[in-house]
Order: sequence, then C-alpha cells, then structure tokens
Amino acid sequence: MAKAKSNNKKQCYISVPSQMISSMSSSSLQFLLVSPKKASKTSKLKIFKNLRFWFFLLFLFGFLGMLTNWSNFDPLVPFAPNPCSISHRESSVSNGVSSSQLSVGSKVENVEKRGDFWKQPDGLGYRPCLDFSNEYGRFSGEIMKDRTKYLMVVVAGGMNQQRNQIVDAVVIARILGAALVVPILQVNVIWGDESEFSDIFDLDHFKSVLADDVRIVSSLPSTHLMSRPVEEKRTPLHVSPQWIRSRYLRRLRKEGVLLLRGLDSRLSKDLPSDLQKLRCKVAFHALKFAPQILELGNKLTERMRKEGPYLALHLRMEKDVWVRTGCLPGLSHEQDEIINNERKLRPELLTSRSNMTYHERKLAGLCPLNAIEVTRLLKALGAPKSARIYWAGGIPLGGKEALQPLRREFPHLYNKEDLALTGELEPFAKKASFMAAIDYIVSENSNVFMPSHGGNMGHAIQGHRAYAGHKKTITPNKRQMLSYFLNPSLPETEFNRIIMDLHRDSLGQPELRSSKVGRDVTKYPIPECMCNVSGAHSSS
Repeated sequence: MAKAKSNNKKQCYISVPSQMISSMSSSSLQFLLVSPKKASKTSKLKIFKNLRFWFFLLFLFGFLGMLTNWSNFDPLVPFAPNPCSISHRESSVSNGVSSSQLSVGSKVENVEKRGDFWKQPDGLGYRPCLDFSNEYGRFSGEIMKDRTKYLMVVVAGGMNQQRNQIVDAVVIARILGAALVVPILQVNVIWGDESEFSDIFDLDHFKSVLADDVRIVSSLPSTHLMSRPVEEKRTPLHVSPQWIRSRYLRRLRKEGVLLLRGLDSRLSKDLPSDLQKLRCKVAFHALKFAPQILELGNKLTERMRKEGPYLALHLRMEKDVWVRTGCLPGLSHEQDEIINNERKLRPELLTSRSNMTYHERKLAGLCPLNAIEVTRLLKALGAPKSARIYWAGGIPLGGKEALQPLRREFPHLYNKEDLALTGELEPFAKKASFMAAIDYIVSENSNVFMPSHGGNMGHAIQGHRAYAGHKKTITPNKRQMLSYFLNPSLPETEFNRIIMDLHRDSLGQPELRSSKVGRDVTKYPIPECMCNVSGAHSSS
C-alpha cells in the first residue's frame, strides 16, 4: 500500500494491485510518493527526460487496460480524486449484497442503507407492566364468589374483529362483576366459517390467564338455563363503564343473564387504568391461538426465517376492500371498471364518505396501496432486492397477477399456500378464521411488518409488536407521500430521500397513547400497559 500525508496528519490509503508494485522500480514508486510541492524543478526535468520513465507509463496504462478486460478491474478507483472515500474490499456478504462489489463511498452508503432496513427501533427501555391497583384486587375476590350474574356475548366479523370484541367482552364482564360465558362466534355470512371459540383460541389458557380477573364458564349453570336473558342489540358507540352499570346492572341482577351482540367499538377506548391493563392482558396474554393453529403458524415462520430476516406485508387488495373504501386498484382499466360497476350495483357497501371523489380519497390517504405503490415504498425505504417477503391477506382482485409489480422487484415473495407442504392447509381450507390466524402468527413473528392499509389485523399486530419490544413496524404515511407518488418528474434519488424522511418516525418507535386520545390501548400500549420506570414489575 502507498501512503500519502495530508496537512492535518490524517492517513489516507490508495489501493495498488500487487502486480503493479512488483513491476515498478524504486525510483518510480518514489515518484508516486513525493509531494508535488516538495519536488524540485531539477528533479522534474530529469524525470521528463528519462526514457525509462515514459516507457514505464506506457507499460502501466497497457497493463491497466488488460486488467479492465480480464478482471472487470476499475482503473479509475486507485486514482479517485478523494482517496479517503475508498473502502477496503471485503469478500463478506451482508443481506444478500456482496460488499466486494462496492468500493466508492456513495455505493457503501447504499449498502448501509439496505442493511439499516432490518435495524430495529429503539424501544427506549419500555417493558410490559400490568400492575393492577389494590382496589382492583379486592374487587376480584368479590367477582369470584358471585354465582348470580352471567354475561353472554355474540361476536361477529372476521377473526381480528372478533378478537377486539372478545377483549371488550371480558372488560364489560369485569365492569358488571358477572361471569363470562365463553363467547359465541357468529357464523360469518361472507365466508361461512362455523368455527367456535375453542377452534381458534386455547380455551384452557384463556381461563387460566384470566382466573384472577373474571370468572369464565363454558356454559350457563343449570340454575340459569331457564332464565330469560336481557338482550341488548343496540349499545351506543364508545360507552363508559358508568353507562354500562347504569344501563345493565339492575336488570342483570334481576334476570341473572345479559346477552350482548354487536360489541364492535361499543366500549369506550378511554377507560380507567386498571381496565386498560385488563384489555392488554386479554389481547396479549389470554388470547393464545389453539395448538394446531400455533403449530402450523410457527412452522411457516421457521420456513421464512431459514435464510435470514423476512418482511411481512398485510396486503388489502381484495375486491371487497376496493369496493368498500371507494377506491380503485389502479393496475388496469379492466379492474377499475369491475370495481366501479360493483359499487354502482351495491352502493350500500361504500363505507367511506360518499361525497369524496376517488382522487380526493387517494390524496387523503384513505385508499389501500396497490402492488406498484407498495414496491416503490419498499425500495425507497431501503428494502434489498434479496429480501424474503411474506404476504398476508386474501387473494387480490386480479389474482396473483396483480402482485407481479411487487414480484419483479422482490422475487422472494411467498404466502401461506407457497410455504405449506402438501396437505398441511387442507384441514383449514374452508375456515377463514384459521387462515387469518396463521397470517397473524407469521406476520407478528416477522423482522419487519408493514400493512398496506390499516384495518383490524394491522392495528392488532402493530400493538402486539409494540408490546413485544417495539419490533419494527412500518406505517405508510399515505396522506403525505402519495402526492410524490403522482409526480412523474421527480428523480428517483430525490423521491427515495423524501420517502425516507417521511417515515423516520413511522417505524414502530414507542408512541404514547396519551397523545392519541380515543385510540385503542391494544394498538398503543404506552403508558397504561408498558413502563420504563426503574424497578417496575414486568408482566411475564
């Protein structure tokens, strides 16, 4: 290696092939090392008059030309204008990118950027802590002794929507001091899934974890079988514990049984501290998937992990999602027409504000990302082309062809059907809740998770990953980024820089629920369910 000195005495190194060194005379090497300012005029004249010097220069450039053709050697690198920007070549491979192919500073930065894609956010020391008050403990004793009040609930929707309602059912039972009969899962009219609670969740585990909070029974006792339950179908949205008690407690004491339906978002998100902790205890500890689901979900997780870290995407590109959101897939004219026609035939399916045009919804961040947008976002955030990606969700409108833009850039793209061995998914083929649970497990276990559009599953997994130590979760900043997606004149490097800046604080870092009033604690578990106070008791 030849060494040069700078005024501030920092050392910089210039890589010179060993073949060149062996072919150089000592006088030639001395010429490369001598500073031009220190060379005398006499020595310069001698050098230029020296025929051996000119012969050596001709030989040197000829030799470099041969290296370029034979070994893909870059003759410009040893003579880069800023020698300090050149990195030492290594043969190691990181995240599927060989650093031996990258030598100039800007390329090294790209490798670092790609490597940073798998970097986890700083959890700031937050850990689960579910320390209930003494008053909560005293009330628990009274609840366990009571044999007069029973709460029955019917939960509807998809698996993740049912999870949310089960969480609230436990809290409502606690508010009323009633025993909770194992929740009834309503048959889903769309998927025809007739699964029961114990098919999806580990019932014994559910009862055991909540043994000190709510008494859970598998069925009504014989003393209450002939009771006429008080049935409530129209509980208002976001009711308080005081409302629950004033509305139901007296009738429940009289009749003995209360039946609630349609619990989705009926209970307030802003509850007293103990009840918020109970929500977290149900969501993150008690609702464990049934053994057969957990076993298969963990098998698929291991298959994704076998070659390194992986990214999980929850793609919301199914036909019904496009119809309900008032958005268009934007991948082909034919698919857009299918959605427009469906929406005209069934306008009642539209859940977004009907006075907004599609373009207005898009810019407001109310639409799912399509495959092209997901691809551009991942590339801008530094996802390496070699990244292994698990995509969760139903089959997109247009089938797997709709995923081709994503697959072209990230060829290692899999879903549960791709990973499962022959016959592994057969027992669950017509059970949408089973399939959703498997997606949940593989997504929650991923190194990086990103939903393309909110929803119950995206919110549940975001909270679960936060509670597990703030595992990296990318929340697409659709409201701010989509205007840049629609600007074709923006250079790719500038686009990538903007997108990276927009998402620096959207990677799963700790976020206080107190700044998100009205948000679910199972999505934002700080500060009610997680703390970083020294000596705080951590929940196991």
